[in-house]
Amino acid sequence: MKYLKKFNENINTTEIDSICEKYNITNYTINNDGSIDVDGNVYLKRNNLRELPLKFRNVVGNFYCSNNQLTSLEGAPKSVGGFFDCRNNQLTSLVGCPQYIGGGFYCRDNKLTSLVGCPQSIGGSFYCSDNKLTSLEGAPKRVGGIFLCYSNNLKNIDYLPKYYKELDISNNPISKIIKLFTTSDRTGVIYDNREDKDLIMDFIDREIIQQDKLLVNRLVEFLDDIGNPISREELIKLLKNNYEIR
Repeated sequence: MKYLKKFNENINTTEIDSICEKYNITNYTINNDGSIDVDGNVYLKRNNLRELPLKFRNVVGNFYCSNNQLTSLEGAPKSVGGFFDCRNNQLTSLVGCPQYIGGGFYCRDNKLTSLVGCPQSIGGSFYCSDNKLTSLEGAPKRVGGIFLCYSNNLKNIDYLPKYYKELDISNNPISKIIKLFTTSDRTGVIYDNREDKDLIMDFIDREIIQQDKLLVNRLVEFLDDIGNPISREELIKLLKNNYEIR
């Protein structure tokens, strides 16, 4: 199958119709730039795709392109009314993903090292677990459901969304510290608990972690202030394998 490399040049509607038929895409409209609007769902999962076969603009329903070999989201829709699912691909970047998503966003099981490029507001939950994230830079500012970023390599939680219902940051280096001052699940899951969320924001504001460096005296002071005292020596023993101690 020939992919449409230059979506806005020499539009071939017959070719677009053929690709839509191949992937059972119905109720679509071809736009002047060669992109398509879809009044329904798009299912492209498990097709061994290395790139998206069309340029999408607006999709009213859900957009599934999971379980492929995608290395780029070029051609992804600008807006999706439901879920956007790009799990289990080879993505190293979210550049090109929709900027409006009404439902959940699934980008877990890729090779992402940052979240730059993703929309700043997600209607549902956000799943970015099982990647290679070292930072939450680019993360949405608002997540309507759960923010799941477990099983990455996060050493800080700068850029954490301001609004979320629950947070799962387990199986990251930072989770060892989070468990020292939150009252929620010991695995690193923060439930819809206002006290825990306020403590997390206070922790971020104090700049206790700067890149990979842990300012241990600031952490000791923070834990003392909230009534969870722990010695400097204990902290160093607990965290020295994950952080440069200052």
